Amino acid sequence: MNICVIGTGYVGLVTGTCLAETGNQVICVDINEDKVRQMQAGNIPIYEPHLDVLFERNIKQGRLRFTTRLEEGVNQSQLLFLALPTPEGENGSADLSYVLSVAEQIGPMLNEYKIIIDKSTVPVGTADKVKEKIAQSTKHPFDVVSNPEFLREGFAVDDFMKPDRIVIGTDSDTAKKILDELYAPYVRQGNPVIFMDIRSAELTKYAANAFLATKISFMNEISILCEKMGADVDMVRYGIGTDERIGRRFLFPGIGYGGSCFPKDVKALIKSASDLNYDFSILNAVTQVNENQRSILIHKLINHFGDELQGKTIAIWGISFKPDTDDIREAPSIHIMQELIKRGVNIRAYDPEAMNNAKKILGNEVTYCNDPYHAAEGADALLIATEWSVFRTPDFERLIPLLKNKLVFDGRNIFSLKKMKELGFHYYSIGRTTIHP
Repeated sequence: MNICVIGTGYVGLVTGTCLAETGNQVICVDINEDKVRQMQAGNIPIYEPHLDVLFERNIKQGRLRFTTRLEEGVNQSQLLFLALPTPEGENGSADLSYVLSVAEQIGPMLNEYKIIIDKSTVPVGTADKVKEKIAQSTKHPFDVVSNPEFLREGFAVDDFMKPDRIVIGTDSDTAKKILDELYAPYVRQGNPVIFMDIRSAELTKYAANAFLATKISFMNEISILCEKMGADVDMVRYGIGTDERIGRRFLFPGIGYGGSCFPKDVKALIKSASDLNYDFSILNAVTQVNENQRSILIHKLINHFGDELQGKTIAIWGISFKPDTDDIREAPSIHIMQELIKRGVNIRAYDPEAMNNAKKILGNEVTYCNDPYHAAEGADALLIATEWSVFRTPDFERLIPLLKNKLVFDGRNIFSLKKMKELGFHYYSIGRTTIHP
């Protein structure tokens, strides 16, 4: 099929590349001329495991192209995917200006029947607005479909190529038939393509993300209770996670969720409910818990150092909001570093992929290091903010002499209490007993 993907962020670039991988002709459109030139030259603008291989292969074989000309993509394609930003507005609502602007531009460009597919995360009723914008300036037939993405950064390629499910909202038999054919190669193992009405599909994405955010915040609340009661959150997590009604995933306590989806989508769903005079009290609590959790290691640092925190040097391992991505949007690490900087703390940071993005926000206020051990040199304590695999089994014989103190603040519980006790560390983690040397 001939496909146009409008927007080449995480969602758009993964969508376009993976659609090309199954033999479709894909043209990706973006208004950023420099970004398009880089992609045309074969340079991938984001870090996402395994995406580079598919990206290079499909460019080489002529199935994946890039342009700044929207009309070129629209005229050459039957399927138009809208993978545009829907950032958080001032009042928590999703900003639809990018989506509706492109919809307005698409209308006069239609030259035959097209299917316009909302891939962006958008509030209920957005498809109606997109349809209205396009209809104002065309007499050609078209359908607007909701097809929310469920891609996890760090696993996006696998999630697209082997999805748990594909959700499609449409009231058109023609669109249903075409999209069923488009997605058939991705569900050969029998995972469902779920067709539903458009509004239900739009809400499904928000409901999924809000539920997962709720699980995370719930476990973070439990972790606080564990510390107060002398329980071990890892044992509690294991005990409830083996209940098939609950499941093991998203039960790991930490320093809060971040990224481009959970914070924004939870707030957008709260705002949508508020617009209907409904107080979504659970999600209000989820958001507040997450805000509080981002500061939990700061409180532990203050309690440990007291008035002597100012002037200390803290090594921070991990900046991205989660492992296997360079995305720092709403990353707890950024909040932690900003708060520590305000308190006069010197920061030496290392992340395998996210340091360039961090520099755009933190500038020269942080010392960026070549590797984890470089970050630890002369540090009064080590703080772990992201659970990258490379941090899980460090060379402690090499690490210990670099630190001024055997002192670790672990926001992701990557080390065992037994190991840290044997090594003589003063070890703070989340929802577990503090180890004193």
